[in-house]
Amino acid sequence: MKKAGSNVQQICRCLSIASSTFYYRTKPKLIDAEKVKLEAAMKQVHVDMDATYGKRRMLTELQSMGFDLGIHKVRTSMKRLKLVAKRPKQHRYPSGGKASVIAPNYLNRQFNPEHINTLWSGDITYIRTQQGWLYLAVIMDLCSRKVISWAFSDKPNSELTTRALRLAVNKRQPNDNVIFHSDQGVQYTSDTFQQSLKEHGLISSMSRRGNCLDNAVTERFFRSLKSERVNYRRYQTRREAMADIIDYIEPFYNQKRRHYKLGNISPAEYEMKLLKSA
Repeated sequence: MKKAGSNVQQICRCLSIASSTFYYRTKPKLIDAEKVKLEAAMKQVHVDMDATYGKRRMLTELQSMGFDLGIHKVRTSMKRLKLVAKRPKQHRYPSGGKASVIAPNYLNRQFNPEHINTLWSGDITYIRTQQGWLYLAVIMDLCSRKVISWAFSDKPNSELTTRALRLAVNKRQPNDNVIFHSDQGVQYTSDTFQQSLKEHGLISSMSRRGNCLDNAVTERFFRSLKSERVNYRRYQTRREAMADIIDYIEPFYNQKRRHYKLGNISPAEYEMKLLKSA
């Protein structure tokens, strides 16, 4: 039509659209620099945090970078950019259970002590590799949620838990009266482990039998470890698994990963904050 001498108005009349609509649709779109900057930052956070941040922690991270925005904008932007956070599967924990005959439940679900080196908790989990099972024992300071020691073995025995305990004591050098909480697994009720607790002046506390919620914080750490890292890997060797898990614990979980219960800062930052205020 244009070659036949028709102008824009004539073309628009033939197409039954307003000429203003034609000019609006053909007008070059202006680039929103702030939007581009925000989306680049969100993608980088998503990569740096290994796709573990949902909208709330993403919001906190962006605000710390100087962006002025709210939760709604973060949610819609993540949806548009297809930034999906890793999520653990729902799990139902059993209730009830008898108290331990080895040690009372001194912790009694008091998971938020005010000071570090007052309440520690420990547990064991297993990781599949092509070489066979790898067992991981950790100890966490419940005040800061920091994983203060870890040990690996191809056997889930008391030597594994005792080694993790000795590493924690050597690293933290705690005063007396630290309560160490665990479940009633044989690795913790054994004479070897209980004697090690006494040697280091630690007080044993144990969950009720079959009640995971009595040690919920450490259980939650294992849940995060698996849902954010291990479940997305296929380890050929135990050594490969160990290296990857250490990479998750120290540079990521302890140093970078924000925790809601700590005011959306990392365990390392929280401990520094406590030391400055002491």
